[in-house]
Amino acid sequence: MSRKYKFYNKEGLYFVSFATVHWIDIFARHLYSDIVVDGLIYCKKNLGLELYCWCIMPSHIHLIFSAKNHNPDILLGRIKEHTSKEIVKAIKENSQESKKNGCFGCLSGQAQKVVTLKDINFGNTIISQ
Repeated sequence: MSRKYKFYNKEGLYFVSFATVHWIDIFARHLYSDIVVDGLIYCKKNLGLELYCWCIMPSHIHLIFSAKNHNPDILLGRIKEHTSKEIVKAIKENSQESKKNGCFGCLSGQAQKVVTLKDINFGNTIISQ
């Protein structure tokens, strides 16, 4: 299945869901989920995001939205890019962040893997250090 969103009706109403790589529970902390909320508020005020419903889960986000001034794929890309960069920056700057220098949590299933800041990804937006 394609990981790219396909928006056939630019004026349509869309449900999208995107998650962190390996379903890392970044949004379990209010500091990081607040970054998502701030980004959505900014996009509503400045970029024409019409947000009808949203849900932030510990490792993923659901949105029902439409776009007034941009193509939905461009708007969603800007949201994901800005959010991921701000979260990586906040993790780096947080001296009390236990996830900064080690394991970002267990993967689903039986395996465990060390995940670094280089591995944070929102859909197709990959953030590198």
